[in-house]
Amino acid sequence: MRSHYCGELNTSHIDQEVELCGWVHRRRDHGGVIFIDLRDRKGIAQIVYDPDRAEPFAIADSVRNEFVIRISGKVRNRPEGTINPDMATGEVEVLGHSIEILNKAKTPPFQLDDEHVHDDVKLKYRYVDLRRPVMQENLHLRSIVVKHLRDFLDRNGFMDIETPMLTKATPEGARDYLVPSRTHPGNFFALPQSPQLFKQLLMMSGMDRYYQIVRCFRDEDLRADRQPEFTQLDIETSFMNEDEITGLMEEMIHTLFKDVLKIDLPSPFPRVSYADAMNRYGSDRPDLRNPLELTDVSDLMKEVEFKVFSGPANMDNGRVAALHLPNGSQLSRKEIDDYTDYVGQFGAKGLAYIKVNDATKGRDGLQSPILKFLPDNVVTNIMQRTEAKDGDLIFFGADKTKIVNDALGALRNRLGHDLGLLTGEWAPVWIIDFPMFEYNEDEKRWDPLHHPFTSPASEDIETIKGDPGNALSRAYDLVLNGIELGGGSIRIHNSEIQSAIFDLLDIGPEEAQEKFGFLLEALGYGCPPHGGIAFGLDRMVMLMAGRESIRDVIAFPKTQTASCLLTSAPSVASARQLRELGIKLVKQNKSD
Repeated sequence: MRSHYCGELNTSHIDQEVELCGWVHRRRDHGGVIFIDLRDRKGIAQIVYDPDRAEPFAIADSVRNEFVIRISGKVRNRPEGTINPDMATGEVEVLGHSIEILNKAKTPPFQLDDEHVHDDVKLKYRYVDLRRPVMQENLHLRSIVVKHLRDFLDRNGFMDIETPMLTKATPEGARDYLVPSRTHPGNFFALPQSPQLFKQLLMMSGMDRYYQIVRCFRDEDLRADRQPEFTQLDIETSFMNEDEITGLMEEMIHTLFKDVLKIDLPSPFPRVSYADAMNRYGSDRPDLRNPLELTDVSDLMKEVEFKVFSGPANMDNGRVAALHLPNGSQLSRKEIDDYTDYVGQFGAKGLAYIKVNDATKGRDGLQSPILKFLPDNVVTNIMQRTEAKDGDLIFFGADKTKIVNDALGALRNRLGHDLGLLTGEWAPVWIIDFPMFEYNEDEKRWDPLHHPFTSPASEDIETIKGDPGNALSRAYDLVLNGIELGGGSIRIHNSEIQSAIFDLLDIGPEEAQEKFGFLLEALGYGCPPHGGIAFGLDRMVMLMAGRESIRDVIAFPKTQTASCLLTSAPSVASARQLRELGIKLVKQNKSD
């Protein structure tokens, strides 16, 4: 029905007869001449109708925004003074010869160029929202990114292999979406949180190099970079160690950014240990564009009389840290109070600070309500350790280590963005040497920091059992601009070590056999050393598109409550469906 896309027209098409199809983006009547901006997924072309052709002119006069039309005409140069340099087709226009209305449209629920439409409205009318040029560009970019990733992996000998969607629940750290089985009454499938076990089984099957662009499901609270269903690039390899895997993945990301965005990322990507990242940035997802760093001052605070500092400084799981903010004295008291409220969201009970007015005057050149609690030598050491200068500000966090890291890490990010401190456009970093376990205070047991199939850095199980808190794993995460882009590890390929790790995690033999019996058995039939990684495709495209939410790069995302406003899902199941599944609903009280 068409000879060209609207956005493809340029001066090379001058005097050519073309046929175009698309949506009326805008219609204008200028002194008896009608202009139609015709839009398709490649862009916008300007169509001109004059009264000399009465019939098409009359039809053009009747069209409205979002009508679907087909036109024919001749491409010509735009008149002098009317060229639009902001449009790819801005040098040309089409003199319309004919026009056909393929479908009329009701008045759209919002204007496509309105930037202030509520998200709920855009999600309810997603098919209209997706017509916006920026959304079409985002999804086009996503398609390009997927193709480049596939091409790279294909060139490097990886096989694209699908794994089941209906599977068994595995411990991935979030709730499963359960699917009742009609043929096995009382039993349930789980939608996969990842293909973790299946891709390991593929390594045991001799597939050697696997990848899959796969949908995954997690029933968890949503954020800007989370959805109940999401897409990841899943990768697994045999006979490669962590340096070889991360090296190959780094080459893939380099190639992707170079080919798609024409950007040369730093090479090689820096590597930071988990312990160093937490100590310096308060996060294992540091944004290295931000120059601010945390400074540990726990040792300086152990003997001070100020219990707010000395208490955490003497706790095994406590920390006192300083965040030095150059030129921070310019912050008003209200701004400091706002930041105090902000860190309260992360469990901090307050936000102590020192303003540096004149460093040469020692204590007299400083301003802070906490100075009276700190001896001179402590104040001097704080100034030396943070390297604070005149006009600077030092924030303090004192509490359990996790609270201090969460609060000051978040404050570091907030200050970096609020005060325009970020330098450079892209800052990738590998985080390595992760702890093997983290202690679950609520249930008084050890949990895997990643998942229970991650290989420990040492295979001395007795040492690990004796001091699990200091055991390291062979895991690695790729972080870009403060967002975790991908994470992976070398896996356990020995059944005895896997059973020992299950035991340390309080997964007894019976439970291990029930949940992972197939894996343990498979490990006994000749399992190669293997490892892999999974990249969040939605997050990757979000970053490359310069967006702040993955919803902007997903065709049909869910809301913050994991519902679809377009289709009204989830919805009620019929009584017949429930009977077939052997399910009876229990009415819950609103207070439950």
